[in-house]
Amino acid sequence: MESQRKSSGDDDGGERGLLHTWKGYSCSVTPERMLLPRPVLQVALGIRHGVLLVEGGQVYSFGELPWKQSQVPGGPTQECALSGQRVVAVAAGSFHSGAVTEDGGVHMWGDNGAGQCGLSGLSAVPNPTPVALVDSDTVPPQTVPVLELACGEQHTLALSVKREVWAWGSGCQLGLNVATFPVWKPQKVEHLAGRYVLQVACGALHSLALVRCLGSQDVQRPPVDKCRHCNQLLYTMTDKEDHVIISDGHYCPPGAELTKDERKLEAPAHGLKTSPSEPVLSSHTSTSHSDSPAPQTSADPSSDSAPVQDLEKEETALANGVLPCSDSDPTAQSEGGSGAVSVVKSSLYPDEQAVKDYLKKLTDNTQTEAKTGGLHSLLPSAVGLASSPSATLNTLVASCASAVGERVASTYEALSLKKMMNYLPSGVSRSGAPTGLTGTAPGVGDNTTERVRQEDSMQGKKSSSTGDIREEEAESMRRRLSLPGLLSQGRYAVHLLSSSYALLLSPRLLRKAVRPRMRAVALTPLGAAVPEAPEVLPTLQTEVWSWGHGEHGQLGHGDNLARLKPLCIKSLNSKEVVRVAAGAGHSLALTAQSQVFSWGSNSSGQLGHMESPSTIPRLAKLSEGIRVWDVSAGSKHTLLLADGDCIQPIIYYSGQQAKETEEESEAKEPGHQEEGEEKQERAGGYTPQPVLLPFCMHLGYVSSVFAGGKRCVALSDRNVMGFIASLHELAAAERKFYCKLCNIKTQIIRPLLELESLSSTLGQVTFGFLQILAGQFSLLCHMTGQHAASLTANLRRGRDVKSLLILDHAGIFLDSYNEYCSTLGNFQVMGGIQALTKPSLDFFGKSPELLQRLSECSEENPAVADLLSALFYLPINHIHEYGRLLLKLATCFEVCSDEYQRLQDSCSKFEALSLQLKRRRKDAEYTFHFWKSFPGKMTDSLRKPHRRLICESSNKALTLQNAGRFSVNWFILFNDALVHAQFSTHHVFPLATLWVEPIPEENTGTYGLKMITPEETFTLLASSPMEKAKWLRSINQTVDQALSGATHDKTSVSPGSGPKLEPPISRTASYTFYKDGRLKEATYEGRWLAGKPNGRGVLKWPDGRIYTGEFKNGLEDGFGEFTAPNKALNKNDHYQGHWKDGKMHGLGTYRYASGEVYDGSFQDGMRHGHGMLRSGKLNTSSPSVFIGQWVQDKKTGYGVFDDITKGEKYMGMWQDHLRQGTGVVVTQFGLYYEGTFKDNKMMGTGILLSEDDTTYEGEFSDDWTLNGKGVLTMANSDYLEGSFGGEWGSSLKVTGSYFKPHLFDADKEKTHVVKLGRLCVCSEDKWQAVFVECWSQLGCETSGQGENWKAWENIAVALTTNRWQIQDRPEILSRSHSRTLESLEVIPQHVGPITMDRYHIIRLYLIKACDTPLHPLGRLVETLVAVYRMTYVGVGANRRLLPQAVNEIKSYLNRIFQIVRFLFPDLPEEGGQIPEPTTNLPDQKEPGSTDAPPQSPKPVRVVSCSALLLPVLLPRLYPPLFTLYALDKEKEDGVYWDCVLRLNKQADLALLAFLGVQQKFWPVTISVCMPALGEKQQVLSSTKDACFASAVETLQQISTTFTPSDKLQVIQLTFEEITQEVQSLLKQDFLWSMDDLFPVFLYVVLRARIRNLGSEVSLIEDLMDPSVQHGEHGIMFTTLKACYYQIQHEKIT
Repeated sequence: MESQRKSSGDDDGGERGLLHTWKGYSCSVTPERMLLPRPVLQVALGIRHGVLLVEGGQVYSFGELPWKQSQVPGGPTQECALSGQRVVAVAAGSFHSGAVTEDGGVHMWGDNGAGQCGLSGLSAVPNPTPVALVDSDTVPPQTVPVLELACGEQHTLALSVKREVWAWGSGCQLGLNVATFPVWKPQKVEHLAGRYVLQVACGALHSLALVRCLGSQDVQRPPVDKCRHCNQLLYTMTDKEDHVIISDGHYCPPGAELTKDERKLEAPAHGLKTSPSEPVLSSHTSTSHSDSPAPQTSADPSSDSAPVQDLEKEETALANGVLPCSDSDPTAQSEGGSGAVSVVKSSLYPDEQAVKDYLKKLTDNTQTEAKTGGLHSLLPSAVGLASSPSATLNTLVASCASAVGERVASTYEALSLKKMMNYLPSGVSRSGAPTGLTGTAPGVGDNTTERVRQEDSMQGKKSSSTGDIREEEAESMRRRLSLPGLLSQGRYAVHLLSSSYALLLSPRLLRKAVRPRMRAVALTPLGAAVPEAPEVLPTLQTEVWSWGHGEHGQLGHGDNLARLKPLCIKSLNSKEVVRVAAGAGHSLALTAQSQVFSWGSNSSGQLGHMESPSTIPRLAKLSEGIRVWDVSAGSKHTLLLADGDCIQPIIYYSGQQAKETEEESEAKEPGHQEEGEEKQERAGGYTPQPVLLPFCMHLGYVSSVFAGGKRCVALSDRNVMGFIASLHELAAAERKFYCKLCNIKTQIIRPLLELESLSSTLGQVTFGFLQILAGQFSLLCHMTGQHAASLTANLRRGRDVKSLLILDHAGIFLDSYNEYCSTLGNFQVMGGIQALTKPSLDFFGKSPELLQRLSECSEENPAVADLLSALFYLPINHIHEYGRLLLKLATCFEVCSDEYQRLQDSCSKFEALSLQLKRRRKDAEYTFHFWKSFPGKMTDSLRKPHRRLICESSNKALTLQNAGRFSVNWFILFNDALVHAQFSTHHVFPLATLWVEPIPEENTGTYGLKMITPEETFTLLASSPMEKAKWLRSINQTVDQALSGATHDKTSVSPGSGPKLEPPISRTASYTFYKDGRLKEATYEGRWLAGKPNGRGVLKWPDGRIYTGEFKNGLEDGFGEFTAPNKALNKNDHYQGHWKDGKMHGLGTYRYASGEVYDGSFQDGMRHGHGMLRSGKLNTSSPSVFIGQWVQDKKTGYGVFDDITKGEKYMGMWQDHLRQGTGVVVTQFGLYYEGTFKDNKMMGTGILLSEDDTTYEGEFSDDWTLNGKGVLTMANSDYLEGSFGGEWGSSLKVTGSYFKPHLFDADKEKTHVVKLGRLCVCSEDKWQAVFVECWSQLGCETSGQGENWKAWENIAVALTTNRWQIQDRPEILSRSHSRTLESLEVIPQHVGPITMDRYHIIRLYLIKACDTPLHPLGRLVETLVAVYRMTYVGVGANRRLLPQAVNEIKSYLNRIFQIVRFLFPDLPEEGGQIPEPTTNLPDQKEPGSTDAPPQSPKPVRVVSCSALLLPVLLPRLYPPLFTLYALDKEKEDGVYWDCVLRLNKQADLALLAFLGVQQKFWPVTISVCMPALGEKQQVLSSTKDACFASAVETLQQISTTFTPSDKLQVIQLTFEEITQEVQSLLKQDFLWSMDDLFPVFLYVVLRARIRNLGSEVSLIEDLMDPSVQHGEHGIMFTTLKACYYQIQHEKIT
């Protein structure tokens, strides 16, 4: 040791990765330090050599290296061939080595005699040489990157990044389907394809793989269906009548190694092999491949011909999962090994439904169904024939349990025998045997000798392969692993347990039917709800697969047979193996619970448990409390790295002692070597069980151990700054804690849960909580195991802080503990722990040492309840431990470093949680004691699992004001409600809707608290100011926590938590009303203010009515939606709109269940104001539409009714839904009526015109029915005067005189002209409701009555609220729209004298305001446009309505102008003037205008409604209006158009001449753009459409403008264009005279070819600004009009 210390002193800074090597275990052994320039990261040992990987990725070799040409004796030599690469992993076989580089490349060197280096043609490879793994399945073939290598004696395995295994070399240990060896080229091990392999290990002649159990995360990887080599299906599913068998027992034609005889033995074993998570099938039936039908096996092993010995033999063989080939089984002798259970195809995963149906068939009463992440394994059930009962039953019960348990962790009560028969071999039947377990073969009869023999065979200690464990261990294992089946009272209690527990079955255990009745139980299967982090935490659900040579039993399948294919070692399935290692002839598996399983050759005691070799995994013997966390196997020895009592790790050695004589013995020929070794071993040169190496304490902190050949190596670190020690302590603490939790789970929780009487003792509710708690405990336990595994891995490789999961994923830990603690608290509050004491006493006896030991309780004679409580709360103490260890780690870093910060943060999180959970434990205990003392009747209804007590007034500290003398009032404050308990009743007030206000003492002299709840307000009196303050603070704090959702976390109100402000008076909560009234039994969810719904919320009544929207002071107020079911029609009424004081008020849309839709104003819940009602079927175009005024839900006032079915439209007055007063009706056939209506009929005086101008004026009595005096005028002006009767359109009866006026010139003036428009509603009376609405929006009672500032305020409010509503639905708001809204937020200056600038600002403001319906003016314009179109579109497009349509527009203008003048009071009235600014006038005087009068009047702007508002209104009303004009002028326009077409046929010059244009105005040349720019072209006699072209083009634009002023502007431009052209022609200034101008203009009008010129002229005339009529524009317009008439009368000569 001295030398070692010295040497380490010379080595500068060698603190990490120190390498120590030694041989054997005797006390005299001293490890040598091997000095290297850098810390060692990994070591791999062969028989006589080793490979080292150091920091920086360099590789060194040491020992005997015969493949090197020149071996330099002495220390390690660097492998220079790898110098350019960064190596991340190394491996060593017996005589060869491998390395993996950072990018996943593989390099091999050493002995290559068996192809183990993957390079063909070389017997040895001197230097590291790249070997490529090429996946030929991909197109194009790709190189596969590798994670790690493992090397054996003649083979190498590689684990790819995709977690697939590749192999090369020689021997069946490759697991490949090949007939010839060596395999030079790396090939994929197909049998493991589709599985996620975690680690590989190679023994001398066998291989091991650690595989993640198939879980949900592997489903995405499509499993390989067919074998690559023989193209057979790998997985098969055989469907029998009442069961399904799945098997992945596919087997290729075997490799070259095995002889026929061996093959016969081997094949069945594989045939029987089922999917990895299923037990072996015991069955003699062989269903054959579809391609080679083999005869069914018909031999019955229990028939008389089969001798008993045979049967026994078979039974044992069966137990080991191998089918014996007995003589009585003729088919087994046949070639090709059809004794195998060969199988038919199906994919690996049967569909969910099939599994569900099948399991459903199996179960009687499944209580819980939890998902395990396993293969959908189905019950394998025996086929066809009975085999020997005891062994078969064992395997079978085990099979049932594991198979079903994998998928469904459920509780099955004892199944009746009949049910059991479905999946027991048909030979096992019930009989009266005391054990309740016998079996008779079909057709054999129940002979007693048979039964006795069978019972005897049960006494034989032959157990199935799943449970081949020594008797001494069975008992201790029983504590760790659950019992799958116990038989009692002749019924089969089949236990189906979750996949996480192993299955042990032996006849001895089966016989223990005297134990108390147990029930099956599911502790949440791990993998179900582990906080979904399979990627974060390492998996513990693993399987170990082995293959290769098995002569020493090193494969662990219970026999010594070789296996060509990877095969799952069933007995390790649920042991949570986290690491595997392989020696020359033995194998090791390390579990998460720090136990070591070993199997294989034990010639030198290397298994660490007994003399004889073992063919199945057994536990290595280590003293209590030794937790192993690293293992390694050499050729005949095993090294274990473990936690002892102190933090420093300790090393155990098991196996052969290395003697000095070993050199000679090694020199012997291989044949003699073994004899020598055996002698030596007999001489006692090995350990019977693992021994502690005394020198390990001097090595420092060992992070990993390696064994190989006879050598041992340990890598250690010095404890710098205490960092290494802290890391080791953290990992060791976690491992210890995991073992502790596992013990509690298996020794306490599960046995208790399995008690059959438990649910009746605890009651269903508490039992349910216990199950949830057990599940949470199980999850916590599993997570701890995963964390321990990750910490161990960190020690072995990185030893840094960065990869600590507890820092990055602290949330997973905090949440799991939080949840566990909540569940535990709930369980405790419900009295669960108390209730568990009796069953615990019954089960664990009066002196529960086990409980005391596990709960770490130091008291003398503690109560069982306290012990249980301590046990359940044990995990919570561990949080503090996390905090402590993280803090300890943090102190190893500089305070300013990033690591310190992260460790410190995590530490404070755990410390905070620790305090919080302690407080919650106290709360739970306080609440539990309260319930114990509380009067019984109320407990049941008030005791809720999550409810915790804060304070209560049993000491009369709080009383109800004005309570009766003898009344009892008890107030209890819980974390979710205030309970007012009286003598026999109690009332619960949820805290979310509880408001408390202190009543000032000066007024009353009492200490009062006012309590406000949605339906009650009461006052509580406290006994003292102290009590008042305490209750006020408690209630406020508790309410605040209830609102913030912290009920589970910080329930207790600690007085020291600082001054707490009261909870918000406005809050969100849910409440159901209980008192009679409008809201009885309705539930409100939303915002509250001081006890009343206020803000957004949803109100639901039990009858299906729902209101969603704004509330104010407890009533619906603001915008909201309401749905009410209509029972009769089975549909809903739906209202969306505004509310006030709980009623519909304001604008809204009501969709009736009948299909009618009302869109408009409401008042007090009724239709009132302007609105539109569309009725008719939903999906047809509505048969009728009414738009107009409503009063108190009835049509009253002016309205338009479009009856689409009749094709009539009525525009007039209404009263109470009836047409009453004057009105107009037009029909689709061109009839026009105006007159009076009464009781919905035309009654009284009226005028009726038909399409052809026949007119009747007189009395009516009914719709279209003439009755009384009248005049009927024909189209040609003849008329009848007299008395009429009858319906228009059928025969009329007439009594009267007939006149033909124009025959006599004297009667000319008697011509009867009917004046329309006298009997209809005048335009000022139309749509008054629309304007009233707009005024009221501006805050005026009637038009013009109100405050100007108030109106502007209302506009601002309307804009903002409407904007808010729209923000919830952004799709409505276009970008331009939102810009408009922003610009409207600025209110223009609206007082003070109006200048031109102000006028323009107002004009722009009005244009924008009318552009958005969110502005009251915009809303008004939108409504007016809608009503206008409703009136004059469709049937309303009748030419006789034109005057009314024009008047209506004028009336709109006047009425809107009134509103505008109200908003801008200084705007002059109609016809008023605004002076134009005159600053720039002098500059504009032109030389030619000297003759202007010296005193020209100042220019002014005349204000008129049409100038200001027509540009806004007319473009929207233009289509219907212009249509009316076009209809009205149809005849004249027709004449005009014919004339235009005729005259336009002439060439330009001819037309000019025809129109009488003076010669001097004829253009001589015209400019053309085509030949060359600016060139002129002569006007020829044939030229057409060329003269005055620009003027013509300008005039054509008249059709594209809307307002009269715009049209007049176009006319003016046309005149200017003509003038310009003529001026350029005459080369001088020029003044027109009308005689000169008119023909030229006429020419332009003709050439412009304007289609409806008559309509354009009339429109301008009707709507022209009166102030323009006598100006320049007026004259120009008159000229145009004259042209129009001139063209109509033009005669072409």
